[in-house]
Amino acid sequence: MIKAFKILSYLEAISFLVLLGIAMPLKYMYDMPEYVRVVGMAHGILFVLYIIGAYYMYEKLNWKFSTFMIVVLCSILPFGPFYADKKYLPSS
Repeated sequence: MIKAFKILSYLEAISFLVLLGIAMPLKYMYDMPEYVRVVGMAHGILFVLYIIGAYYMYEKLNWKFSTFMIVVLCSILPFGPFYADKKYLPSS
């Protein structure tokens, strides 16, 4: 299950970076909002799954609540899930 959460974490982080770095500029600089709709929806679903997965890891790995909150807060920062993966998840 840890490996599945790591994969989910990477997908969530990449979707956020694509949303911020590609889809948003296309929307505002080239008037192409359809990419924000598609990537935004994918990112939203991955974000919710990430939060659920983080809670599962909180229970499975016996994290402190503060660790859980840091992992959750990492999900709203660009590159945050990569940091959380390296710092709080055991190596596979």
